[in-house]
Amino acid sequence: QEQLVESGGGLVQAGGSLGLSCAASGRTFSIYTMGWFRQAPGKERQFVAAISWSGGRVFYADSVKGRFTISRDNARKMVFLQMNSLKPEDTAVYYCAAAAGAVTYMNPRDYGYWGQGTQVTVSS
Repeated sequence: QEQLVESGGGLVQAGGSLGLSCAASGRTFSIYTMGWFRQAPGKERQFVAAISWSGGRVFYADSVKGRFTISRDNARKMVFLQMNSLKPEDTAVYYCAAAAGAVTYMNPRDYGYWGQGTQVTVSS
């Protein structure tokens, strides 16, 4: 059983940066694929980025490639999302998620554990 807690959201001007963190409390964190998703009001949950259990493979949505960086620290049971060059369209609640076994990285249904979300607001 994994419990995930996100932190680091907030309000930033367009062009600015924010770093999100996700802390896990379970004992098997290192075997999970970890992902970040986001959901804006009135929209479906959207894939942002994912990282394999070893950190050797990373995946990004086209809309964030070159601006966002996902990383993880298995010893600390944490995953991070560094967001640079933020745009107003990045405004959403950002969720951390964990998936065991073979996953389709972009499919939220493959992730069995979710955090409560953290709000990111980018002003123009």
